[in-house]
Amino acid sequence: MTATAWEVAAGVLLDLALGDPQRMPHPVRAMGAWIAVQERWWRLQATSLRLAGVALWLGTVGASLVVVAFSLYLLPRPWIYIYWIYSLIAVRDLDQHAMQVVFALEEGDLVRARQRLAWIVGRDTQDLKESEVARAVIETVAENLSDGVVAPLFYLALGGPLLMAAYKAVNTLDSMVGYKNERYRELGWFSARADDWANWLPARLTVILIAIIAALLPGCSARDALRIAWRDGASQPSPNAGYPEAAMAGALGVRLGGENFYGGVLSRKAYLGDPRKELNAETCRRTRPLLYGVALLATLLVCLVEGG
Repeated sequence: MTATAWEVAAGVLLDLALGDPQRMPHPVRAMGAWIAVQERWWRLQATSLRLAGVALWLGTVGASLVVVAFSLYLLPRPWIYIYWIYSLIAVRDLDQHAMQVVFALEEGDLVRARQRLAWIVGRDTQDLKESEVARAVIETVAENLSDGVVAPLFYLALGGPLLMAAYKAVNTLDSMVGYKNERYRELGWFSARADDWANWLPARLTVILIAIIAALLPGCSARDALRIAWRDGASQPSPNAGYPEAAMAGALGVRLGGENFYGGVLSRKAYLGDPRKELNAETCRRTRPLLYGVALLATLLVCLVEGG
């Protein structure tokens, strides 16, 4: 059951206008709570954490499909379609969280910028310099532009709100248990692999969309977005995250990647892009038109695919 073009447009415009409600139940938060419940249960019951990881994935994606399918069957259209599209895309929230860090940088309050950055990244932030905070913001916007905007719209075009919800479940699983550390290496292995598969094409489509929007913006380079994505996109540990990050680096003329600390443990990643421009609050601000431009272009393409 695919959505109509106007249902897609209404859902995305609602997200742009309202963002995610902070004081109301939200389906993605519900997915996270359900994952946490299952994780506790499987850790107590399972003899094999790898098999438990598969069961955890099936239990989360399956429950999401069942809930959404019943809601689409029982509740009136178009409102339920618009609700799911609005709930499962995250353009405004991504921008707001990033800009809270940028506002702090512009006010010269590096301590507050680090604190706000810690809300949206997994790396240690307490000792970051201004340029490192700016780098983290740009990397986060680029990666989540693929995971939180382009990929949900891609799966919406393929299979309506049902497949969109299945993708969000896959992505939420990866964000919660898909780590290669001692706690999650076994339990989260399947969730990590599934997220890699689900994001392979959307990550590369994001590169193309970034390049198209960069071609329309002064100070951005479509040519470098494509060139850097081709040159550096495959250099990261993730098979997907490096591509939108490299495209963003090329479009803005900055260098991303390098050293990060996670729980005090050093992690070195290959560099993405060339350091032609400084990493600062002004550079971070230039991600905004790229973010909204890509979101609107992706929405337009989905509307064209869905028809009337």
